[in-house]
Amino acid sequence: RQQNGRKEMSCYLITGGAGFFGTVLKQHLLKQGAECVSIDLEPDSFQHPRFTAYQGDINDDSLMEKIFSVHKPEAVFHCAALLAHVKKDLKRLWHANVDGTRNVYDFALKYGVKKIVFISSNCLWAKNFDSPVTEDEEPNPVEIYGKSKLEGEKILLSQPDKINSIIFRSPTIMDEGRLGLLGILFEFIDEGRKLPMVGDGTNRYQFIYAKDLAKACELALAADYSEIFNIGADDVKSFNEVYQYVINKSGSGSRLFHFPKLPMIWAMKVCFWLGISPLGPYQYKMIASNFIFDTSKIKEKLGFCPTLKNEEMLLRAYEFYHQNKNEILNRKDVSAHNSVAKMGVIKILKWLM
Repeated sequence: RQQNGRKEMSCYLITGGAGFFGTVLKQHLLKQGAECVSIDLEPDSFQHPRFTAYQGDINDDSLMEKIFSVHKPEAVFHCAALLAHVKKDLKRLWHANVDGTRNVYDFALKYGVKKIVFISSNCLWAKNFDSPVTEDEEPNPVEIYGKSKLEGEKILLSQPDKINSIIFRSPTIMDEGRLGLLGILFEFIDEGRKLPMVGDGTNRYQFIYAKDLAKACELALAADYSEIFNIGADDVKSFNEVYQYVINKSGSGSRLFHFPKLPMIWAMKVCFWLGISPLGPYQYKMIASNFIFDTSKIKEKLGFCPTLKNEEMLLRAYEFYHQNKNEILNRKDVSAHNSVAKMGVIKILKWLM
């Protein structure tokens, strides 16, 4: 940006900036010399001379008006979303994820923002794939979170002549500090308990390293078009191999314990509908399935190259949990991915293992 003959630093708005990935992204952009502004429902204690945090709702028009008029962001990184296993009020989730996306888009249009980068999800599908999934595969989400992400994509691609929207369909984002449902896994490993596996554990499910996704967001700024990109790690190994790697490297006494696939999935469905399990339709459909994105397009068009494999990033996330367990378990007023999900009925399974 030019003002009074001098070049200003780029200003970027991050929705969900206090969350797990929002925090990684703002730190990455600040290192590149940018100015960052965040809006999040949760408080943000992060401090930096080029960072401004607003606590509030992206559906709050007066707050959004203030942010856009005062800071005049050049681009928006739309990371904010409510998760289905955290917010049982499904109307609230739809309002936050869909109406919120529409509000972000409308304010970007109003203030002449030319670029939106949206973090979408592999929750747009919930079935086994025998080969890597391309961007051409027709989405078919089975629960409200995936449906809300798909609707958000449609909103952001509705006027490509006015705003360039880059959409990253992302698998599970992994790095130090990533918790949520993974926090339950980490607790089993940390206590050296048997690690329950659904099926034989030979299925492969892709992750993405948070810092790699942040780098992709930076690369997206140079794209003068709207596009959907799959993103994910390379060389995806089976869950047996990934979990055993973490167990071996951490020195945990855990062992893999395999339950029959079909009875366990049936039991997870029943527990979910009884409201005693944190694992929803997406999780119990995918827990023993294969899902890997074909990432050839993002490598070719954006020059993206992942740096860490599944097992390496999962180990980093576990080691952070192990080293900061007491602080983590006492956290309050943080996003879902920054806290450990409630176990529900899994607690009974834990004590049996």
